[in-house]
Amino acid sequence: MTTVPVDQLASYVGTETGRSDWFTIEQDRIDRFADVTVDDQWIHTDVEAASKGPFGTTIAHGFLTLSLLSHLSGRTAIVPEGAAMIINYGSDKVRFLSPVKSGSRVRAVSTLKDVKERSPGQYLLTSHVVVEIEGEETPALVADLLTLAIMAP
Repeated sequence: MTTVPVDQLASYVGTETGRSDWFTIEQDRIDRFADVTVDDQWIHTDVEAASKGPFGTTIAHGFLTLSLLSHLSGRTAIVPEGAAMIINYGSDKVRFLSPVKSGSRVRAVSTLKDVKERSPGQYLLTSHVVVEIEGEETPALVADLLTLAIMAP
């Protein structure tokens, strides 16, 4: 996470703010996500059946990849110095473009898209995030993440 003076945030709009480290999506994580979300479709959890399926292996849930943005984009975000609290405010325009096969490595690449002062001392930052899959041209997903920075009094 990069911090900058609040009056300089706007100068970063359109700028790549960071790339996370590569993160491996193991079958165990996929299985645990399936258990928690009660989404145990065979394409995610049945290694034998999935080996004969369209991807030749199991794939991560799209929502698993999306949920990892809290971890991945936390390393790529830009926020104002002096913020007392940073809140995940939501996401816009989420698109799942390519499946993430079990054992693949992914990373997030973030670009600051917009900064708006929502109210005095509160800034809404929009970051465009691309989750790349190592060795593949098409990303796993793209999304605009919204972050609310609340400044210390």
